[in-house]
Amino acid sequence: MSAVLVERSREYSNNATSHFLQMVEHIGRALEPTATQLQALERSYTSTSDFLVECEEFESLLIEVHPQGSREIGTLVRPMRSGDGFDIDLVARFASSSYGRYAANQPGVLIDKLYSATKRYAERHKLELQRWPRCVTLTYADGMCADIAPVIDHPSLTAIYGESHGLIPDRDLKTLNPTNPKGFTRLFNDVASIEAVFTRGRVVLDMVAEDYKRADVAPLADAKEVFGRLLCRLIQLIKLHRDAAFASVDSPKDDKPSSIFLTALACEGYRNRARIPHLDELDLLLDIVKTMPNYIRRTTVGDREYWTIDNPTAPGDNLASAMNESSTRQSVFRQWHARLVSDISAVVDAIDDRQGIDQVSKLVKSAFGDRASKAAIDGQLRAQQAQRQRGQVQAVSTSGIIVPMTSRSHTFFGR
Repeated sequence: MSAVLVERSREYSNNATSHFLQMVEHIGRALEPTATQLQALERSYTSTSDFLVECEEFESLLIEVHPQGSREIGTLVRPMRSGDGFDIDLVARFASSSYGRYAANQPGVLIDKLYSATKRYAERHKLELQRWPRCVTLTYADGMCADIAPVIDHPSLTAIYGESHGLIPDRDLKTLNPTNPKGFTRLFNDVASIEAVFTRGRVVLDMVAEDYKRADVAPLADAKEVFGRLLCRLIQLIKLHRDAAFASVDSPKDDKPSSIFLTALACEGYRNRARIPHLDELDLLLDIVKTMPNYIRRTTVGDREYWTIDNPTAPGDNLASAMNESSTRQSVFRQWHARLVSDISAVVDAIDDRQGIDQVSKLVKSAFGDRASKAAIDGQLRAQQAQRQRGQVQAVSTSGIIVPMTSRSHTFFGR
């Protein structure tokens, strides 16, 4: 490949790369839904789906209710507050024959019907329900929130994965808007499977066997999927940082960047940067984080910027549309992104400088929250104990092969 290596402000050691990636893996596993929680999610939306499909007001036009978003692409994380449940996105999929009925009528009628039907379910199970312009939100007893959006099948010949293209009604705008949840999931998986180019070779994580044996954590289904999850881990890290940054009482919560906006930026960054030679995974992740804003198309409208990120699976769907709703939202994003770059760099610098696990954990806590810090410490201490018992460390050669070496007891991050 003729492309040159990307410019970097600092070249980190193999030690820093492997320990940072291992820390991210510990954090990601600890903050993902457990197997029990995933089963609860499945039961909840299956019960809701079964009820809605049988509702008479839909006249057999409702085909299915299926999950979309972070639940499907593997970037779901636990909320910052321990008492809060997961937020999941669901699609109430309607047959294409619904188009004539609801396009000619007010598109908001479909939202109203969905609200009416879901209200009966909510009242039966004593659940909370809210109505929004494009969806209804059902809050289950365990705190889990499900945003249910009606989507009418409307295949497109021009969109990528256009066979699953659909239209979502907007109650306020009284319009039907392009969307393609299943298509976006397939596109994301295509991007996540891109094999990146590394000049040092690929890092192989030495995860402690205990991490795979915890009854409440589902391990990776296949070792081949570890690298495919690199993009997912990055998005989880970005979302954790966002949640921590906007968790304080005085933070501008209304200006918090949406998950789909951040996911689209990271996905586009990985698609564009993965095939350019990088030293290793850390080098690639830092490059993607730094260049995220480059994938926003900016248009000046009067004295304001209008931001656009096109959805290739649904032409006309702007994944950055929410960033145009507030005069401050774009400036808040710029400030937060600068902090994201700074905080991640500070953590990696501390690891590379061997400042010690206490200092690293403080930086992780400041950037990603208490539970992320605890997950990082617990994971590293388990790995440290395992290596002491073996009397070995495991180095990675440029070919990606794990090379065991006898070693004295040591801490991962130095002093």
